[in-house]
Amino acid sequence: MNGGDRVAEVLARRGVPFLFTLCGGHISPILVAAKRRGIRVVDVRHEADAVFAADAVARMTGTPGVAVVTAGPGVTNTLTAIKNAQLAQSPVVLLGGATATLLKGRGALQDIDQLALLGPHVKEAVTVGAVRDLAPAVERAFETARSGVPGPVFVECPVDLLYDEALVRQWYGASATGGGLSGRALRFYLGRHADRLFRGADRRPPAPPVPASDPVPERSEVRRAAALFARAKRPVLVLGSQAMLRAREVGALAEAVAALGVPVYLAGGARGLLGAGHPLQMRHRRKEALKEADLVLLAGIPADFRLDYGRQVGRRTRLLSVNRSAADLTLNRKPELGVEADAGLFLADLVALGGDRGKGWAEWRETLRLRDAAREKEIDEQAKIPTEYVNPIHLC
Repeated sequence: MNGGDRVAEVLARRGVPFLFTLCGGHISPILVAAKRRGIRVVDVRHEADAVFAADAVARMTGTPGVAVVTAGPGVTNTLTAIKNAQLAQSPVVLLGGATATLLKGRGALQDIDQLALLGPHVKEAVTVGAVRDLAPAVERAFETARSGVPGPVFVECPVDLLYDEALVRQWYGASATGGGLSGRALRFYLGRHADRLFRGADRRPPAPPVPASDPVPERSEVRRAAALFARAKRPVLVLGSQAMLRAREVGALAEAVAALGVPVYLAGGARGLLGAGHPLQMRHRRKEALKEADLVLLAGIPADFRLDYGRQVGRRTRLLSVNRSAADLTLNRKPELGVEADAGLFLADLVALGGDRGKGWAEWRETLRLRDAAREKEIDEQAKIPTEYVNPIHLC
């Protein structure tokens, strides 16, 4: 197995269905080995597309999406998409090619400081220095990308770690030309460096995947939340993208939301969770509802620009926030109860502890539904207004 095989073996063991790339010489062994193992290699037209596609796979499957890009401009082209994955808290593994370990900083093809560039925009950015460390680095990248607050991880894979050992030694041998003492010294140095690259490579086979551990809410926190809901007359639930991170459990999440019986506004990647026409889902005039509510639960969404930095929630409204990120729990607005946990697990525990209180909020739900219907009627009327060409509201 060459280095590309070792990387691809880790991907195969973790059930990666797709590998997104724009082919380059630095990374070809990974692509060849992945295809040989039945992983579909999708070659795109721009490296940003590769990361965007990996991000989409992560959101829909829960398995970290994987993109592989070549060194230098291949890595720099991913930056916008990597930042998007970081802000969206998507578990993405980015594998980047790099110049040979011995040539870094010497003006080699496409050699730049990639770790300094990617570091601020990923959970972790690492470079690999020996073949034996390739598989552990990629395994750790998967665990890091999924754990806690998910996000992208960058692993730099130098080209001389990915190709066959015989070929790499041939490269180094071709560099050691000349006779005399200096030639012998150079050949000795290059041979020793190659020995370090490949030493112990066969002693560390790829490890089996470790199950993801999602942050579980404390029982006492769930009890406090249940007590607040028991006293609430006008509660509102705002469900954000982070609640969808456990992609294989979205059915259970939808059941928990329905059982809770609270009027809900879906945001970001949570849109569509309840299907069309669900009686609990409200679509319009969210700002008014948050102002009038006596209890607001932000589940997997921070009080950022979408909520006017927390100002949409009334000052006298009791605020609950559930988020995997400790920073997002108190962003712009400190909640009465902040729970650092997975929002889906929290809602399931809340329903199990407090039962269905939906009957007590029927009048409040009806008020919000009537507002929704009135807004829909306004939109219908706007769609009927004649315009010079096609009325865009009518078209949509």
